[in-house]
Amino acid sequence: MVDPTSNPPRRDVLQAGAAGIAAASLAGGARAAEERNAGGLPLRPFGRTNEMVPILALGGFHASVPEPEQDSIRLIRRAVDEGVTFLDNCWDYKDGVAEERMGKALAEGKLRDKVFLMTKCCGRDAREAQSNLEDSLKRLQTDHIDLWQFHEINYDNDPDLVFEAGGALEFALKAKEQGKVRYIGFTGHKLPDIHLRMLAKPYDWSSVQLPLNVMDGRFRSFQHEVLPTLNKRGIAAIGMKSLGGMGEIVKDAGVPVEDAIRYVLSLPITTLVSGIDSESVLEQNLKIVREFKPMSHDEMTGLEARFAKFAGDGRFEKFKTTQNYDGAVHQKQHGFMA
Repeated sequence: MVDPTSNPPRRDVLQAGAAGIAAASLAGGARAAEERNAGGLPLRPFGRTNEMVPILALGGFHASVPEPEQDSIRLIRRAVDEGVTFLDNCWDYKDGVAEERMGKALAEGKLRDKVFLMTKCCGRDAREAQSNLEDSLKRLQTDHIDLWQFHEINYDNDPDLVFEAGGALEFALKAKEQGKVRYIGFTGHKLPDIHLRMLAKPYDWSSVQLPLNVMDGRFRSFQHEVLPTLNKRGIAAIGMKSLGGMGEIVKDAGVPVEDAIRYVLSLPITTLVSGIDSESVLEQNLKIVREFKPMSHDEMTGLEARFAKFAGDGRFEKFKTTQNYDGAVHQKQHGFMA
């Protein structure tokens, strides 16, 4: 258990700013440059554990996009063969198709023992959580999940729902005791305050997944308000939305893909979940990661400054301000969909 009062005051977090984060990232990047996996991808520690994982993770939703199904399976297998052995997924992605395809890829290639497999739970009570896990294990063709995360902690009352008597955490702890789940974390993309509320609850999280990109620092910033707390407590920080929810930061704002990815990888995070929906995107991202060198403080602040005029109103981070990026399951949980 952790002491919720150990969280640093908000003003201290904000004062840490990009300079402190960049300095920390350089140390992490230097270590990553010294240790790589067989595919040539830099490795970083998974929080307080002894696990080492690649700094690039395969996003399960996008990996299930290629059609026919065999193209998706081939993409997943190739990613693993190339060293992208941290696999992301979720119970509700494409109504279960994403997990099913990943499970087939792992089974066909006999790859389960070579990967760090993460999927997410959408349920907020113990009954729903149990059902989610049973489905995920069956679809992924495995007897355990390496990392199970509560998905989309986006609404103010989500933390309370997960922790109340009969809540999803109650089942997750039992599943961990039974060896069906190794580590437990949570995700969300809406407000830093909701992440902090979850972090203040009496559980010692293994990981937190959060949106990080070159524009985040100037609008409802997870980088400044949440990331320092994760680093202080040894919680694995899993980055996402480095290009914006649907690539807006690259397509509309004009941030070069390599700069966008390098910027986030230069933060003190464990890994970055990347939406890879084709072999060409896989090759692009592999090149960036294999050649990765952390940005200097000046490079990071210079890139931030170049796009500052677009960042302050959140126009390219609408996942923070709208429900357009919230999953249907979670909208229904809160009465926003029939």
